[in-house]
Amino acid sequence: MTKVLRSVVTGVGGYLPDEIVTNTDLAQVVDTSDEWIIERTGIRQRHRAAKDQPVSDLAVEAARMALEAAGKTPADVDLIIVATTTPDLTFPATATIVQRKLGCPVGIAFDVQAVCSGFVYALSTADGFMARGRSKCALVIGAETMTRLMDWTDRGTCVLFGDGAGAVVLEPQEGEGTTADRGLLGFALRADGAKQDLLYVDGGVSTNGQIGHLRMQGNQVFRHAVVNISEAIFAAAADAGVAIDEVDWFIPHQANQRILEGVAKRVGIHESKVVSTVSEHANTSAASIPLAWWTAMQDGRIKPGQMLLLEAMGGGLTWGACVVRL
Repeated sequence: MTKVLRSVVTGVGGYLPDEIVTNTDLAQVVDTSDEWIIERTGIRQRHRAAKDQPVSDLAVEAARMALEAAGKTPADVDLIIVATTTPDLTFPATATIVQRKLGCPVGIAFDVQAVCSGFVYALSTADGFMARGRSKCALVIGAETMTRLMDWTDRGTCVLFGDGAGAVVLEPQEGEGTTADRGLLGFALRADGAKQDLLYVDGGVSTNGQIGHLRMQGNQVFRHAVVNISEAIFAAAADAGVAIDEVDWFIPHQANQRILEGVAKRVGIHESKVVSTVSEHANTSAASIPLAWWTAMQDGRIKPGQMLLLEAMGGGLTWGACVVRL
């Protein structure tokens, strides 16, 4: 049987800022309540970065933990991809800032912008570099300071988001070309720019020169999320050559507990297999999947050799799924 090169996850890390903002805290500044937020979203609290804490700082902390878990140092890293919608600067890429702060050698570093789907898109991108032999040790990071995009008078959106970062280390390893291999096994990536008005930020460098605020048509996003994500999940499973019931853990984008439950039910995944951190972290956009992954590894739920199913949907609209054996 022909050997194949797999991109194997050898380390996972996460970081959450110190400040915790509860629903009760938010009720002091916006017309909402703890009960209202929990009933509609499942969120109880979120973390918020300090004013002097750019998103690269969050990314660096998560990356350090992932490197330690992988038994690697910054000197080993030859590729850094940061998925973020809240970069430190318009340019350079946050990935290059992370490269500098970590003390990594000259290599490849760039950002991916697919909003909440960014981490899945970044994993697929890194997988391509490894398949062509262009990386031996990659850092794939999802990092966000979403609270800085909030309109704090809009209770429908400002209660949903938090800050944080998650990271994985990828290394190439030979596999047998079967579903028993460790590594990234299958992907499905999607985008539909015609749905832009459902979820976007109303500011930009080449439009109004402003940072802008997040705007969302929540009901429409919910409807598209459940249907579209489910299709991508089946497509990623088919690409990997696995059945849904072979999945040990489902790690969805942590947008809303109702969406998590709706997708799991539609694709036939039992709730006991769903990793949910939305109540504690809220929606951290591109950071939500690696943060949930890291959390479930920290508490011992996820173990080596298990098969994971990742999925996300974000502004664009973008969405996608990935199957990986740890």
